[in-house]
Formats: sequence, structure tokens, C-alpha cells
Amino acid sequence: MKQLYLVIFFFVCVLGFSQQSQTSGDIEGFKLYPNPTLNGKVYIETALNAPKQIHVFDVLGTQVLQTTLLGNELNVSNLNKGVYILRVVERDKVATRKLVIK
Repeated sequence: MKQLYLVIFFFVCVLGFSQQSQTSGDIEGFKLYPNPTLNGKVYIETALNAPKQIHVFDVLGTQVLQTTLLGNELNVSNLNKGVYILRVVERDKVATRKLVIK
């Protein structure tokens, strides 16, 4: 029975790690500033400057903000002070960074 569990575990691990992701790398020319932010605004610049899907997660993995950014200014004034994970999706590229709000 242990061998069956081991085979199933191995199969799930291989399947999970072998899947191709829908994204193909980091966003070219990605800049996030100021970080840490003090004034409730963060600026996100990229080489393409295309519309971006923004997802912000707290340290527990709960999504606390989701929006589409057409310019380069993101308002984070409604978030509490702390450390967050910022995920930016632009076309088929993704950038993930740590965001600190003071």
C-alpha cells in the first residue's frame, strides 16, 4: 500500500512540475517604485506600457486587491501597512515582486 501511495505522489509531483505555464517569462523593462511606499501610490512601468492586470496578495496568500492598470500609477492607500506580493500580468508576461507599504 505504501508503494501505491509513493507512486501516486510521484505521479502528481511530476505532473505538477511538468505543466507548461501560460506565461512566458518576466515583463521586459519592469520597474516598480517607490518600494517601500509611504504615500499610498506605487508606479509600475514596463517597456510596452500596455494595460496590466494587477493582483496584490497578503503574506497569507489572500488576494487583497485586483484591478486593471491602464496607466502607471497604482493606488494602494486602502491597504494596511505591511508586506505584500504584487503580481503584474501584461499580455503573456508576468512579474512578481515584494511590495512594502509603510
